[in-house]
Amino acid sequence: MSTTTPRRKKPAATAMIAMSALMAGLTVADTALAQQAPQTSRRASAAQGPLINRVAIEGNSKVEKAAIEGQLQVRARTPVNQAAIDADVQRILEVYRVQGRGLAQVTPRIVDLPNGRVDVVYTIVEGDKTGVKEIRFVGNNEISSGRLRGIMQTTETNILSFLKSTDIYDPNRLSNDLELIRRYYLKNGYADFRIVSNEVAFDPNAGGYVVTIAVEEGPQYRVGNVSVDSRISAVSGDALRGDLSTSSGSVYNAEAVEKSVQAMTRTVARQGNPFVQVRPIGTRDPSTRTVNLGYVVEEGPRIYIERINIRGNTRTRDYVIRREFDLGEGDAYNQVFIDRAERRLNNLGYFKNVRVSNEPGSAADRVVVNVDVEDQSTGSFSVAGGYSTADGVIGEVSVTETNFLGRGQFVRLAGQLGQRSNGVDFSFTEPYFLGYRMAAGIDLFSKFSDQTRYSRYENRMTGGQVRLGLPITEEFTVTARYSLYQQELKIPNDEDRPYNDCSFPIPGVTTANNCLTNGEASLAIKESQGDTLTSLAGLTFNYNTLDSTRDPRNGFYAEVKTDFAGLGGDSRYFRTTGDARYYRELLEDVVGIARVQGGHIMGLGDNGGDGADLRIVDHFFMGPSLVRGFATNGLGPRDISSPDANANAIGGTTYFGGSLEVQFPIFGLPRDLGLKGAVFADAGTLYGYEGPTQFSATGGSVFDPDGGSVCARVAGQPQDCIEVLDSDKIRSSVGASILWSSPLGPIRFDYAVALSKEEGIVRANGTRVGADRTQSFRFSGGTRF
Repeated sequence: MSTTTPRRKKPAATAMIAMSALMAGLTVADTALAQQAPQTSRRASAAQGPLINRVAIEGNSKVEKAAIEGQLQVRARTPVNQAAIDADVQRILEVYRVQGRGLAQVTPRIVDLPNGRVDVVYTIVEGDKTGVKEIRFVGNNEISSGRLRGIMQTTETNILSFLKSTDIYDPNRLSNDLELIRRYYLKNGYADFRIVSNEVAFDPNAGGYVVTIAVEEGPQYRVGNVSVDSRISAVSGDALRGDLSTSSGSVYNAEAVEKSVQAMTRTVARQGNPFVQVRPIGTRDPSTRTVNLGYVVEEGPRIYIERINIRGNTRTRDYVIRREFDLGEGDAYNQVFIDRAERRLNNLGYFKNVRVSNEPGSAADRVVVNVDVEDQSTGSFSVAGGYSTADGVIGEVSVTETNFLGRGQFVRLAGQLGQRSNGVDFSFTEPYFLGYRMAAGIDLFSKFSDQTRYSRYENRMTGGQVRLGLPITEEFTVTARYSLYQQELKIPNDEDRPYNDCSFPIPGVTTANNCLTNGEASLAIKESQGDTLTSLAGLTFNYNTLDSTRDPRNGFYAEVKTDFAGLGGDSRYFRTTGDARYYRELLEDVVGIARVQGGHIMGLGDNGGDGADLRIVDHFFMGPSLVRGFATNGLGPRDISSPDANANAIGGTTYFGGSLEVQFPIFGLPRDLGLKGAVFADAGTLYGYEGPTQFSATGGSVFDPDGGSVCARVAGQPQDCIEVLDSDKIRSSVGASILWSSPLGPIRFDYAVALSKEEGIVRANGTRVGADRTQSFRFSGGTRF
């Protein structure tokens, strides 16, 4: 027993001894590792560099710090790495290049701190914005590079760069330009068009960007067959043909297809089919270069709008955005109406960016519409100046806000001051009156004009107007108006302007022999002195299919106005005027313009006493606005009893005229300078004076150029009647113009030669009276700075 027991205990003792030795060894090893770790960490830290305390940005004012910091890879509490710092410098430079500042400079520096830490500081010299030196196109054989550059909002740097900012490289603007180019090609029949590539490179030697756009045009297509296939029994395909904007044989136009889809979708929705959709189908035939168009009317998915989320609008109110949608929460989802709303929001000019997207709703038949917008500045303060041969030098100061208080309202206050005119006006427009797509507005004005160069009187008009515009279709609008204004007509009579001294002699100036020759106003003008209150209601019918309101090349514009005066006040008449213009691009950048205009006013009752039908202030006065080459008030009925040629324009009741004009680019000049030339031919006439000719019991008459009675006068008494030369002869002219769509405003210079005019008559004493007044040179322009 004694010998066996120790043998059983020996292994346990041995194990204990071994375990003790192992634990002792681990303790020693741990102690050694613990003593060695700080030394290893210090050696590693010394190899990688000191730790970064913070990363700082200095010198940035044009780019937000958050936009820069989001691109940095160097972070606080990490070891300094020079390669990473150099890479961050390039990232910062790229941020500035995207913002159009390719000349920016970034200098990094390391600032030592106590405890072995450092700050990494990036010092930025932002420099001026960098312009686009050149825009190149590759692959365009049918459309010239000049035309494509003209479509773009981005422009090249030139001598006018100090007046514009569109030559600054902006990636968002360039992206919009690519879409404009794509839509232009698709609008003009190039159904296979695509943009192959778009490269932007910074050229440090040139100090700007070079943009290279490669395109693939393909052939131009025309429309072949056009069909409407209705797969809904309740919808007649033939009945929808009236909504088509595409026709067989015309050049294929993607915008016309889009308009057709929208029009048919609205029609079937009004018929009580909210889920019906119209789907366009195009079959191209490269051999004949035609596109056969089909519009399929079919039942769409029964999906409802669960919610419309408006996001990103910090200033514009939600309802201003929601009202641009023709559908709301709970309505049937229709992509055509969604796309239309997105275009409307973009066209408002309130936002930098607009993006409409969808996401699934709470059920399979529900969808959530997200509208993401970014507000932009919509107010402006401008100082404008200009000169015209009619008004002389004139200046204007105005404040305009197109999104007043974020409500989508238009407000403008402006004041003008010039040589021969001045005034102030205020305008307010609510584009959605009472929640409907009706534009209601009010205009208040007070305007003074000095007409003594043409008719020897001054006139101040003060009043206001209320209006309500109702869009019938996308192209046709009807506006109802009511105006109430007072005209104060005054004839100056002093030493410098003795225009009424026959009636009111000026001591030391007026004599019996000179009162008619020193600038006496017509008796018709004298009769109209004083205040005249006009109260009128009117309608304006406007039709517009122009492809551009700023620089139209194709399309038609027409406006007809009807006015009835007599709702109180002193004037009583019915007036109709019309103006129509047709634009057609004859060759690339060569635009032909045909214009017709006319008007007629008819007196209602006895306005001026002694049988007169119309006051002189209600007549039409015409000049270069009807036929270029004639002075202001230079054509139409004239008082030939007055020896003063400048005083005898007394207006007419009927005018009509037409003009043909061809505008073309000036060879050798950069297209984006906005300089164009033009040649034109005008013809028109003004006639039908219906104002007073008799101012006492003596009598008066309208003179017939082919013979007739003359004004009867009583010897020894003041003149009490006038003779009026009222000729309906067609006046005509031809001429040339230079037009400049400058960054400071539109400027136009016309030179015209009158081909036919009223020559007047020659008195027995050899004096010619009643002749039209011509003016070969005419300049008009405005600036905004």
